[in-house]
Amino acid sequence: MKSLTLSSPAKLNLFLKIVNKRADGFHNIETIFERIDLCDRIKIASNNTGEIRIRCKHPHVPTGAKNLVYKVAKQLLEDFDLSYGVDISIEKNIPVAAGLAGGSSNAATVLMGLNQLWQLNLSKQKLLYYARQIGSDVAFFLYDCSFALGTERGDKIKKLPVKTKLWHVIVVPRIQMFSWKVYGELRLRPQAVEAAGGSGRPKRSSNRGGTNLLTKVNDNANILIHHLRMGHKNGLGTLLQNDLQESIVRICPKLLKLKQRLNSFDTKGVLISGSGPSVFGITETRIQALEIQSQLLKRFKQVFVARTV
Repeated sequence: MKSLTLSSPAKLNLFLKIVNKRADGFHNIETIFERIDLCDRIKIASNNTGEIRIRCKHPHVPTGAKNLVYKVAKQLLEDFDLSYGVDISIEKNIPVAAGLAGGSSNAATVLMGLNQLWQLNLSKQKLLYYARQIGSDVAFFLYDCSFALGTERGDKIKKLPVKTKLWHVIVVPRIQMFSWKVYGELRLRPQAVEAAGGSGRPKRSSNRGGTNLLTKVNDNANILIHHLRMGHKNGLGTLLQNDLQESIVRICPKLLKLKQRLNSFDTKGVLISGSGPSVFGITETRIQALEIQSQLLKRFKQVFVARTV
């Protein structure tokens, strides 16, 4: 096998709760991931030069060592003492730095692709090990599932038995939003500490990084999961949650108006995904999503219709 062409999907966060800050500087979270059919296309081909060569026409995608797919390839080449090189071509359809995890998805796709192309025979656990070294969202894309619960840094994944398919309209304003800045603006609420241990005193645990974790999944997350399993779309709006939203809106107050605009179309729920700036609405049907898209394209250049996959 000399080359592979693979699909690299985006994600939405239907629920994101910040539990606490970890000793390593990251945050423990609870999140519900949804895989959607907004996808990049990636072609991977071995070469004999020993070099990692990345090609992408998008002006904001690095083609050197800063790209997560470069880090994946470099780590595998070093760990397995391989003499190969690799050419990686990325056709970007997922907006960059938009809270849709395009870079993390690309990294996971290349990780799985190189495992196959170079016949490394890495187990799921070993793939997860590499994914967690690269980034917190990477692990989700190693699982073949539509919905999953992410805990710890978001990299401990539990597949959710949800068959419901959701339609979305997603608006990506041309605003630069960096995860490190959003998390830096975060003001942890007292209940986040209480949930972690009670009486303001976090519980101890033996989890990675010497950090504190919830002993059970947040009730609101469980209620949302139940609604998804039952296909109850009408109740989703009040259950969507993103603890980063307050920080995001402080950085860019205009996003609040965008949320209000999406709500005005009688959507089933509206939320900012991840660290933003993408704002998505859940619609009843594809036709409704397309109608909303046609209206919003008069004002925004990046408006997508997507479905759960």
